[in-house]
Amino acid sequence: MALAINIRADNSSADEIERLWDQVGAFEPKASMRALGYRPHFTFAIYDGPAIDEKVAWDAMLAAVAGETQLLIQFKRIRWFEGSPLVLWGEPAVDEALARIHGAVSAAIDPAHCRPHYRPGAWIPHCTLGTAIADERRNDAIAFAQAFDRNIAVMFDVVDCVVFPPVRIVAERRLAS
Repeated sequence: MALAINIRADNSSADEIERLWDQVGAFEPKASMRALGYRPHFTFAIYDGPAIDEKVAWDAMLAAVAGETQLLIQFKRIRWFEGSPLVLWGEPAVDEALARIHGAVSAAIDPAHCRPHYRPGAWIPHCTLGTAIADERRNDAIAFAQAFDRNIAVMFDVVDCVVFPPVRIVAERRLAS
């Protein structure tokens, strides 16, 4: 099992991202994000195995968001991570709070314990839209991403600590508005 610390949108503003999940799900054999049973989110760190326990991760997250309020994040582009399978994600407009929280988590827990893509210098803030784009739908998915011309605003209002798979919330806190 893995452990992750996140900020999620647990309100109706997340509906727009969830509609994108459904559109992106058409490029997947099975809609990957709906299958999670978890709301739109940003992940700050993922730890595998018993190296970091839930309390240490949760304490780091709480310290990282001390004084933070809910984050209204704008999305104007859809991007992708290369690979097989291709992964589509919503790119947030530059948001210093996301970087500040990630930096605080990385300062509290040695990044060597974290999955490489979530370490300082490698982490790319992203809101995943689909993780299992079928190889034969790759070009269609990229065309969909490139054609995206909307501006979506989503309020990220809850921080949490989860274990997965399957996703199970072990601790959560609503941020002040």
